[in-house]
Amino acid sequence: MGTIDLRAAADGNLIADLSSQVHQLPCCIRFDGPAEVSHYFKPNSSEVEIDGVRTEEAHFRGRKLQGATISLPSGYSGFVLGQASNLNANGKRKASSITDENPCWEAKAKFDNLTYWNHDNLPSKDDTFVRSFHWFNIAEALHKPVKVEDLVAAVSHGGKDQL
Repeated sequence: MGTIDLRAAADGNLIADLSSQVHQLPCCIRFDGPAEVSHYFKPNSSEVEIDGVRTEEAHFRGRKLQGATISLPSGYSGFVLGQASNLNANGKRKASSITDENPCWEAKAKFDNLTYWNHDNLPSKDDTFVRSFHWFNIAEALHKPVKVEDLVAAVSHGGKDQL
């Protein structure tokens, strides 16, 4: 188990803003390193609008993709994490510690929207990826503290109206 350090994210000027540059592709890319993605992956806005969202079109490895850019729900932010540097302020390697077994991650970039892509169909509000965002509202309702007044009201009404 590790830790995540979001202190750099508190000051938005310290990390890159990748809004409108984050893409969720319907495939697995087995590469972990720098790539000139903007030279090869060039989405274009299409004239199609579905559920009030303008769709986009792109090709990846010869396959047509259709996508839509969606905003993260209010109060939520996305972060790109990277392993925290193991160097101290002088540029020297820190002495080994328990953090070697429990890596520390830090925010390298942030985003407030992303584009998700489908292979063979237009994006819609019924897509699994979009529907997964409903969990934020469900989780909030499940974890919302219950007030004594709410419990009293539920009991006095037999719980039929309130629950």
